[in-house]
Amino acid sequence: MPVAEHVLRHAAERPSRLAVCGPAGELTYAQLADRVHGAARHLLGLGIGPGRLVAIGLADPVEVLTAALAADLAGATPLVGDPTWDRERWSRVVPASPQAAGPGVHVDAPLPYVAGPAVTHEPGPGDRAWACFTSGSTGRPRAIVRGRASWTASFPHLSALAGIGQDDVVLIPGPLVSSLYAFAAVHTLATGATALLPGRWPARTLGGLLAGATVVHLVPHRLPDVLARPGRLRTAVVGGAALDPDTRAAAVRAGIRVVSYYGASELSFVAVDGDGGGLRPFPGVEIEVRPAPAGSLGEVWVRSPWLADGYLGDAAGPLRRDGDGWVSVGDVAEPYRVGEVLRVRGRGDGAIQTGGATVVPEDVEEVLRKVPGVGDIVVIGSPHPSLGSVVTAVIEAGRAELPPRALLEAMARGGLDAAQRPRRWYAVPSLPRTQAGKPARALVAARLAGGDPDIRRLT
Repeated sequence: MPVAEHVLRHAAERPSRLAVCGPAGELTYAQLADRVHGAARHLLGLGIGPGRLVAIGLADPVEVLTAALAADLAGATPLVGDPTWDRERWSRVVPASPQAAGPGVHVDAPLPYVAGPAVTHEPGPGDRAWACFTSGSTGRPRAIVRGRASWTASFPHLSALAGIGQDDVVLIPGPLVSSLYAFAAVHTLATGATALLPGRWPARTLGGLLAGATVVHLVPHRLPDVLARPGRLRTAVVGGAALDPDTRAAAVRAGIRVVSYYGASELSFVAVDGDGGGLRPFPGVEIEVRPAPAGSLGEVWVRSPWLADGYLGDAAGPLRRDGDGWVSVGDVAEPYRVGEVLRVRGRGDGAIQTGGATVVPEDVEEVLRKVPGVGDIVVIGSPHPSLGSVVTAVIEAGRAELPPRALLEAMARGGLDAAQRPRRWYAVPSLPRTQAGKPARALVAARLAGGDPDIRRLT
């Protein structure tokens, strides 16, 4: 069933229920359904239907969802991008090829409303019904395409795990170009709940939004901001990076249940932790950690119904497949057996080779984030003439005064092996981030290598 059909069903059953609330206003389910029908008729009038791509570059999140749902109802493939991209940028991230869902339309203004009869679409089993971008922590976005069921069939599982229902008000405080936030918005509407869509992190209005929200989707570094003024919040769904146990404990003390998960844009959900006991396979997911030729970490491979089909235009990316339906994006984890907790250690291609040792940046970051005054941190490898690379820490100043280097080094000595301890320390007012809110590791490395004056050496 297309996601738009869920919205139409809720419009028939609860027409006055608030569906979306964005920067420019709000719509009930009845109003949203009517706008989706009108926009879908417009797309069909342009010849945009099954097998065609609708590239959406709009700033207003309600208009983004309207266009995406209209494309879905018309049988086309919606792809949400950055509203600041021009057409030349779009042409680079969505190559023109038969694999790119066919010729389509670029939507850079709200879709007009066209009157007419109700639109219906009978979905086919092979429909490429959803597409999204990923940049991970490496910078250049790739467009990922997936079948409709790889998202929609997972909706009931997330609803059950997080306890999300029709009466919830769900805060989605990030741009919908991020697959994390796009999935949250679409899931909310399919459930019949209300989606609060500020479009970006609502620093000034967070308290007011949390006063009405019962659920929030966000990345780990934003959870402490929420805990400072939780309002009516009952549940936080956290993804995009590892969650610090101390932050989870603080949420529990604030009366907020945290459902954290591990996944990737290409893989969707892989594992979930609903009680602090560790990551275990998401329903329907099989996991293998395949041993590496050397070292204690292996590569995570997954087989599940939630996998993406691949990249638009056959773009290059980390997604790899074997002949038995297993896929990997190069993440590494400790050895794993069925029934055990999955301990993910990060993306394998971000590992630092230093003096013959392999250092996973996320392991170092997890320890150093605990130092008071550290807002967030990125660990990268800096070139070294004899060691290959040295571990380098770039620290984002938090609300408190930046800790002295001596304190950082003391924490490193107490919690890290010798090879893991940073040899170079830097500070920056704010880290560059991906659309999902994760630190952009490659961009930090590039800025440091380029001598960015905002990055200062700690002595």
